[in-house]
Amino acid sequence: MPTITAPSSLDVGAMLVTPGRGPATGPRRIHIADGRITAIEPLDGPGDGSLVIAAPVNAHDHGRGLRTLAFGAVDDGLEAWITTLGREPKLDAYRRAAVAFARMAEGGICATNHSHGPQDESRILDEAEAVSMAARDVGIHVAFAAPFTDRNPLVYGDQQTFLAAAEPSLRPKLEARLGPPKSVQDFLASVEAMAAFEHPNFSLQYCPVGAQWVSEASLAAIAEASALTGRRIHMHLLETRYQREWADHAYPDGLITRLDTLGILSPRLSVAHGVYLTEAESALLAERGVIVSVNTSSNFRLRSGIAPVAGFVTAGLRFGIGLDAQPLDDDDDILREMRLVWLNHRGFGLDDVLSAEQLFEAASLDGRRAVIGADGGGRIAVGTPADLLVLDYAAMTPDVLSADADPTNVLLTRATRKHIRRLVVGGRTIVENGRCITVDKETLEAELIAEAKTAWTAAPPPHATTTAMKHAIRRYYGCGCHRGAGLR
Repeated sequence: MPTITAPSSLDVGAMLVTPGRGPATGPRRIHIADGRITAIEPLDGPGDGSLVIAAPVNAHDHGRGLRTLAFGAVDDGLEAWITTLGREPKLDAYRRAAVAFARMAEGGICATNHSHGPQDESRILDEAEAVSMAARDVGIHVAFAAPFTDRNPLVYGDQQTFLAAAEPSLRPKLEARLGPPKSVQDFLASVEAMAAFEHPNFSLQYCPVGAQWVSEASLAAIAEASALTGRRIHMHLLETRYQREWADHAYPDGLITRLDTLGILSPRLSVAHGVYLTEAESALLAERGVIVSVNTSSNFRLRSGIAPVAGFVTAGLRFGIGLDAQPLDDDDDILREMRLVWLNHRGFGLDDVLSAEQLFEAASLDGRRAVIGADGGGRIAVGTPADLLVLDYAAMTPDVLSADADPTNVLLTRATRKHIRRLVVGGRTIVENGRCITVDKETLEAELIAEAKTAWTAAPPPHATTTAMKHAIRRYYGCGCHRGAGLR
């Protein structure tokens, strides 16, 4: 493993302490010791054309080193698309995670909430250990959201109705997935076993994957465990209109109210998506201190919709920004994702809804709390963790005429991963000149792709099965079966 550089100081051409509020400083030297900023002092001279900001966080992801298009999981509505994830070849868990984390680092990300998708549930401890090693080697902060499901394995609602909607040749494969419910107590014990893999860059969270996939009894047990251990919870919530319709049918008094009764809602909870949250639900989540991950690219690609960020802002519901392993260009560029969120939610016409300051706080502060907790990070100040992103500001502004141009406007118009000079995480240089230097990403990725091609050649997933499964899913939801209607 390459040596991780730990600079004692970092010289930058300018420092943008609070994007959207106030100008950048002149040249600065940032002193670092034991992973934290110990002093900041001015430098003489014109500077080197760089600009440093607090490093952004990826508030929700799945850490797939092999991207979904590679194995034919083509973008589609979530409910149909999920079935195609089974086409992914079984791969080395360490390489799968290390490639994903290195790609994120090169995209400017200092931390991520890794909602783990098991390749083999019987080996979840081995996979957790491999992800822990990848987090240590790459050097970004990783919260491992350990997954649990115990209901609705095929669709939301009545499983037998769905079996009737499927082609007869497909039914035996589907019935095999209707085994006895998993034990939430076994799950909680496995999370405690995973605690052996924790280190400064790797922590554990409970992940009841979504309310539609986890029974009420299990949700209550996980809430109780979280309260006892202080461990955070991360889950998907109301991502699609079919989930909304299922929830309204299954919980006429309100799903979010029921989750509150079960004890799930607390400052320890973060939720992904929230595309179909109402204003009243957003207000309750805000009151309970919950954080939402807004996943704009993913919601476009998987046809889910646009999150009601204006409602979040009105309710005071804090949110982070996540890529969900489905960034717009498959490149894990958090700077471009921030711009996409900005353009979608700043307000249309002359209505101002989301400010630039709120956007950057979402990316660096609130998203960070969802991953790491309240560690004082996400800011550039003496005593805070040295998680810093250094950008080539000069390359963004060769034609900018005014020396007083607001650098926030420049970032929101032009900044992408190609402008990244350095990513420092916990005082260590992870990325230099746009390239991850802590692991050999190119070699790891080449090995991962070669492994995938070998597995695919040996046992290509049958295309007919995928097509039949998608047809059955479209029939089931198209008939409204998830909200109690009969099959047509």
